[in-house]
Amino acid sequence: MKQKKKLSNWLSSRFLLIIRHEENFAEKATIKFSYVKLFLVIGGIFVLFSGLSFLLVTTVLSKWFDPRIDYVKMNSTLIEMQENIDSLMVQMEIKEKSLTNFRNVLTGNVDFVVFENPVEDDSVKQNAEEDAELAKVESDFRKQFEESDYDQLNFMNNAKSDLQQLFFFTPIDGVISRKFSISEGHYGLDIVARKNEPVKAVSDGTVLISSWTQDSGHVIAVQHKHQLISFYKHNSARLKNVGDVVKAGDIIAIIGNSGELTDGPHLHFELWYDGNAVNPEDFMTF
Repeated sequence: MKQKKKLSNWLSSRFLLIIRHEENFAEKATIKFSYVKLFLVIGGIFVLFSGLSFLLVTTVLSKWFDPRIDYVKMNSTLIEMQENIDSLMVQMEIKEKSLTNFRNVLTGNVDFVVFENPVEDDSVKQNAEEDAELAKVESDFRKQFEESDYDQLNFMNNAKSDLQQLFFFTPIDGVISRKFSISEGHYGLDIVARKNEPVKAVSDGTVLISSWTQDSGHVIAVQHKHQLISFYKHNSARLKNVGDVVKAGDIIAIIGNSGELTDGPHLHFELWYDGNAVNPEDFMTF
């Protein structure tokens, strides 16, 4: 009991700290304190520095040294990338469905099969079968058009005003060797030009077909405004792929002599409006 009393007296003892000037001993400051107040001040400072240290460790320093922070950032980046990929996949599906609808309109609600260039390997036989199927689809489509009522031609005459509002670029500089003739089953123009002459898009649009067929060789089709589609056949090379956006005058192919239904280097050019073949000479000068 006596010891506790001594400790209590020692802690509660008051002291006076006087600060004097060194030369004249003038009193400058007086500080009153006890051991209890001194311990409280030291404890408060210790708690303050401990809190600041903990805050630094859990915030700033953790970003520098804790590997879990980088792991969390990496996960966030991966999630964002996955969301972007999902968005791109949705856009690609929408684009593919749109192109499929264009093909269905072109072929009379018959699925149009797009083929790439034939490759001289073990897949040549399979490509030949696919080419035959594509040729049959095109043949059926033309037969359906030939058997349709010729009142559609009157409709086309009434629709000329819509197409004449568009600006058309001449697809190639050359001489017409065979004109447009529905009665002869020739739904376009045959244009003879110099070797390796570039073939240009006649108007703004999107490449609908870029393929190779047994009859027409390298074929490109471009979807334009007002349900208008332009065909470029018998090319030696195709410079655009399906889905590419082209402007009027853009080079899309090179003139050639590909395919079985050709008797020399030329461009077979067709215009189809709302499912009907129209004479290109009605809308552009060759």
